[in-house]
Amino acid sequence: MIKASCLCGEVRLKIVGEISDIIHCHCGLCRKSSGTAFATNGFVQTNDLTITHGENQLQSFELRPGKKRHFCQRCGSPIYSSNAQDKSRLRLRLGTLDNAIVERPASHNFIASKADWHDLGVTLPHYPQHEPNRSKPTSQ
Repeated sequence: MIKASCLCGEVRLKIVGEISDIIHCHCGLCRKSSGTAFATNGFVQTNDLTITHGENQLQSFELRPGKKRHFCQRCGSPIYSSNAQDKSRLRLRLGTLDNAIVERPASHNFIASKADWHDLGVTLPHYPQHEPNRSKPTSQ
């Protein structure tokens, strides 16, 4: 069983099936809705996902007729997207996952519209926590 939640923890989910077709999506819509360089999404069967807590905290935004993005109204975390043309699946935002999964992303998609400041192949330094010499807030 896979568990997922929003940033504030008000919305919690469990998924009993697998996550399929995982991608890193660089389209402008995913970048805008996530506030990041890309969104990592995967499909789950609608019947495999249960909202275990906070269903009343979910709101949706209908970007196009029949296509909704569902998010926590308290913290704003994107949770999943639904499509009236494909009611059997939901597109889950993998950043909501609370435990490890075996599935892995298959591709980077819509790279023609990727953020110009994001380089796909550049290897940057890795740090276990904050980077060394991180700027500290100045007192006022």
